[in-house]
Amino acid sequence: MGCCLRRLQLLCTCVAFSLGASVGTWKGTIGNWSMFIWCFCFVVTLITLIVELCELEDHFPFSWDNFLITCNCYSALLCLSASIIYPTTYIQFLPDSRYRDRTITSTAFSCLAFVAYAMEVAWTRAQPNMITGYMATVPGLLKGLETIVACVIFVFIRNPYVYLHQPALVWCVAAYSICFLLSSVALLLNLGKCDNRLPVPFPIFQVVLTLLSVLLYATALVLWPLYQFNQKFGGQPQRSSDVSCSDRLTSLVCTWNQRLAVTSLTAINLLIYVTDPVFSVHLDFVSG
Repeated sequence: MGCCLRRLQLLCTCVAFSLGASVGTWKGTIGNWSMFIWCFCFVVTLITLIVELCELEDHFPFSWDNFLITCNCYSALLCLSASIIYPTTYIQFLPDSRYRDRTITSTAFSCLAFVAYAMEVAWTRAQPNMITGYMATVPGLLKGLETIVACVIFVFIRNPYVYLHQPALVWCVAAYSICFLLSSVALLLNLGKCDNRLPVPFPIFQVVLTLLSVLLYATALVLWPLYQFNQKFGGQPQRSSDVSCSDRLTSLVCTWNQRLAVTSLTAINLLIYVTDPVFSVHLDFVSG
């Protein structure tokens, strides 16, 4: 079952990447992100398949099963993000042509890749006596989702002119970066089995980091739209006032749309951060 799903993952990510490359998807920021996801997932899946076919799992200094389910969870979340962001910011601007058909097909294979990775995670968790890793738990998935949403935010704010003109917006970028680092630290400590070396219990440490991230994201959710869309603070309330939005370049997302996307992603990630401690407390303190 695992090998069949892995071959399906290889096929879907390879087709999605190839079709994206054939229409010049890499020319835009979102295209770059999607192409990176498909290429990354393909390479990681290929490596894991080769390792398992050569029976080299025991040669690694870490738990192969934990590593595998972590890769599958991240690959599923990454393909899901590409399947949502790619069509909403890229395909809709393409005229009816063979290029549009290819990008739609690429998105469809990206969705299939997500399903294949999700099925492998579910199949692994359903195995009897299988000790699943942290990423297979709800808090682990939420932590991974937090980092992925943050990465998408970084893609949209790649150009400094989006935020450098206002100190409040620079603070928002700092908040995104700090929260990304905090989530990454929590993930790495748990995946590296270093959580028992902390001076405080890891569940308490994790909840504290998450609550701090909630506060930071709450400030960003207030400041980012206020300084980007409120005219009193130098923002642009109307999309039509942005010159870059009038030139409908299919491979680029105009500045106003980038600002709106960051606002939406900030709200989404704040919701994920608020949900995170609820499941963490239930898993570690109630169920445990």
